[in-house]
Order: sequence, then structure tokens, then C-alpha cells
Amino acid sequence: MTLARSQKGLSILGWLMALAVVAFIASAVFKMLPHYLDYMSMEKIITSVETDQAADIKSVGEFYSHVGKGMQVNSIRDLNLQEVLKVKLENNEFRAHLKYEVREPLIQNLDLVARFDKEYRVRMP
Repeated sequence: MTLARSQKGLSILGWLMALAVVAFIASAVFKMLPHYLDYMSMEKIITSVETDQAADIKSVGEFYSHVGKGMQVNSIRDLNLQEVLKVKLENNEFRAHLKYEVREPLIQNLDLVARFDKEYRVRMP
């Protein structure tokens, strides 16, 4: 009977360790989440070329201009559009290759790295 009463949950040291693990994971998530949201916004901007009839995009320059405006609207300032996006026009469709890497410092010389690499085939409107 005495043994069951003495085992009622985590000790203070156990709670501190659990809190430390949760804080570490939350820190990593909060550092990387904005980069994933930016990537998802870039995907929507690129694929919207096909559905946006008002834009009437016919050349690679107009494609870059459309994506650049979308980046301004979505406040994506950390990416250099000319370096992360390569666009070619082939057979009435744009081939856009979005490729970049983002590093966030975690602890001293340890970094969190997110690498994004995707190719899109977008038909001309």
C-alpha cells in the first residue's frame, strides 16, 4: 500500500527534462515553419500562372515578373528570385525549377537545414 502512494507521477527532475525536450522541439519548429510557409506560397504563385487568365503570361520575363509580384505580396524577401527559380519555355508550357536551401542556426555550430527542390510544368493560359 505504501509503495503505490509513493509512485504518483513524474518527479521535478522528470518534469524539467520533459519541458526541456518540448522547448527544444518547439524552438526548432518555430525556426523552420516560416520557411515552409514561404515555400508553399512560392508553389501557389508558380502554379497560379496557369489559372490566372488576367495575367496573360506569354514569355519567361513575364513569368519572372508575375512571380516577383507574388513574392512582394506575400512578403517573401529572403529569396533571390533569379537564383532560386529557373524558367524555360518549351512546347507552349513553362518549365519552372524551384531549388534552394535555407539554414537556421540552432545551437552554436549546429544548423537546421531545409532543402527545397521541385520542378513545375505550367501550361500557358
